[in-house]
Amino acid sequence: CFVHFIFFPEINDGEGHPSSSHQTLKGTSKWATSLENLLEDPEGVKRFREFLKKEFSEENVLFWLACEEFKKTQGKKQMQEKAKEIYMTFLSSKASSQVNVEGQSRLSETILETPHPLMFQKLQDQIFNLMKYDSYSRFLKSDIFLSHKKSEEQEENSPEAQTAAKRASRIYNT
Repeated sequence: CFVHFIFFPEINDGEGHPSSSHQTLKGTSKWATSLENLLEDPEGVKRFREFLKKEFSEENVLFWLACEEFKKTQGKKQMQEKAKEIYMTFLSSKASSQVNVEGQSRLSETILETPHPLMFQKLQDQIFNLMKYDSYSRFLKSDIFLSHKKSEEQEENSPEAQTAAKRASRIYNT
């Protein structure tokens, strides 16, 4: 999980680690603010996938991630290959991890002939909204999310974390 610090280079916790009273939200707190924040955190994606697997809808987040990766693809040949892979994996009638999107029956392999970075955007948006208004809210109430949140809170309240916080407050109060 990523933690962003706003700090002055000369201030540290005595062990060379930056310390700050201006930490941004992290972990489950950040995941709970929006699906976008959850999908930006590799650990959040991992936990969300775990949850979706239990709901038999992991293909939704896998498709969304594949589309995000596809947008970064350079070169027509690589783009054609990745587009075909996405189509065959998620969109074709024979897809192994088929996602359920509107207009799917009209999709054909002809779209793969002229690939462009945003060719799957409309479908990706549909899947994002499906996750956002359906599975994401259930995820926030799931055992997977709640147990991860609990273990995070226990870590924050551990003696080591409190000692670091005390050292940081001593530094700021000098």
